[in-house]
Amino acid sequence: MAAAINRPAITACVMLAAIMQVLDTTIANVALPYMQGTLSASQDQINWVLTSYIVAAAIMTPPTGWLAQRFGRTRLFLSAVAGFTLASALCGLAQSLEQMVLFRLFQGVFGASLVPLSQAVLLDINPREKQGQAMAIWGVGVMVGPILGPTLGGWLTQNYDWRWVFYMNIPIGILTFFGIATFLPETRRGQAGRFDWFGFGMLSIGIGALQLLLDRGEQLDWFGSTEIIVEAVIAALGFYLFLVQLLTGERPFVSLRLFKDRNFVIGITFIFAVGIILLATLALLTPYLQTMMGYPVLDAGMVLAPRGGGTMLAMLLAGRASGRIDTRIVIFSGLVITAHALWQMTGFTPDISQATIIVTGFEQGLGLGFVFVPLTTLTFSTLTAELRTEGTGIYALCRNIGSSIGISVVMTLLEDDIQRNHAEIAHYVTPFNRLFQSGAAGTLWNPLTLGGRAALDGAITQQAAIIAYVDDFKLMMLIALAVIPLTLLFRQPKQAAVAAHPAVLE
Repeated sequence: MAAAINRPAITACVMLAAIMQVLDTTIANVALPYMQGTLSASQDQINWVLTSYIVAAAIMTPPTGWLAQRFGRTRLFLSAVAGFTLASALCGLAQSLEQMVLFRLFQGVFGASLVPLSQAVLLDINPREKQGQAMAIWGVGVMVGPILGPTLGGWLTQNYDWRWVFYMNIPIGILTFFGIATFLPETRRGQAGRFDWFGFGMLSIGIGALQLLLDRGEQLDWFGSTEIIVEAVIAALGFYLFLVQLLTGERPFVSLRLFKDRNFVIGITFIFAVGIILLATLALLTPYLQTMMGYPVLDAGMVLAPRGGGTMLAMLLAGRASGRIDTRIVIFSGLVITAHALWQMTGFTPDISQATIIVTGFEQGLGLGFVFVPLTTLTFSTLTAELRTEGTGIYALCRNIGSSIGISVVMTLLEDDIQRNHAEIAHYVTPFNRLFQSGAAGTLWNPLTLGGRAALDGAITQQAAIIAYVDDFKLMMLIALAVIPLTLLFRQPKQAAVAAHPAVLE
């Protein structure tokens, strides 16, 4: 049986599937300002394109193992690839924000299983002595997404149209589908057992309602809106019923034994914070480069690409350091590097050089890369084998939820801060201010003329936005610093660290 398996072909196909899914997490970032105009969306609304995809993927990742057992892994893989490809085509055809968010939800639902399935397949088709090498190749391969995503998205948007960011998945998806159908044999269906659909449903409803609350709160004046109050009640009820099911159910969706493992609990706390920093910072940088600094979309993608390069380099170095250096020291170092990069970003102004952006981006990617692999190792090193599959789903869920909540929160804070800063700065703008009574400022920003008031308002808005961005970067830095003490709570395993498990590294 093993001799009949075409390992190179299967590896290429499952890697394409994983890269396609990871690429779509970052490729749309630089195209958001262009989508915003086409879809008539505000700055906070267009970020639903990111959060809807991440939330859907987060919710649908945990059931992957059960679905693979119930329907067969290859059959599930083919369905996921086909659904993801069709959803990508629909995203490219979207004519309104509502359609785009709906189709991105479909993308997330079908794409959720692509990464864990690709890892599971690679582990199965390789003998134990080659599994570490296979995971290393896989880890480097999926990092192509963060590296190429911003650059490729910028190139497609500038030379063609933002819709090609999604259309490009169609030929890749078709090739992947037929490759998997041809080379990957179906697994024998196992006894999938009874899945806790009630617990899963309550958690999904809670997460979905919370995300809606965060995405629409700014637009609807938060708890002054009936919709926001309803969403808050639904979110609270969903999480409450999930907890009740968790504590009282015979076979709950999440095993309570997971939370008796100290390393696992600390690890999911860590990855939640890392998820916030990873994509929320990228969601801030993209509009900063294009709207504040006037970067063309392709240039914005080029200067963002070194973040992925730094992550790849750090992951390779962290892998080599495994077993030689205390894993907690590596994580501590990664967080310090990340916090330093974010501290540098608190000094950003529209006048900073391109080299500064590249260096800080590379440094941030380097820091996060030193966290990813060691954090995975420590999180699962003390977890029993029968709990690892379930644990990886919760781990991925926490990372994705951190990313989606992080994006929503920083964009909401950005809008609020811009308005507040604008009001505070405008308080000092009066005809009696000597600054406006003579010189160039008095000519360009004369508050007594229509043109002067328009120019003055533009200058005030820019300064308000600069301060708001700095505040958000400072918040990201504080989050990185806040989790550093948790490294002291990790228990270093006596045995060699476990290999990366499906759905962990993505």
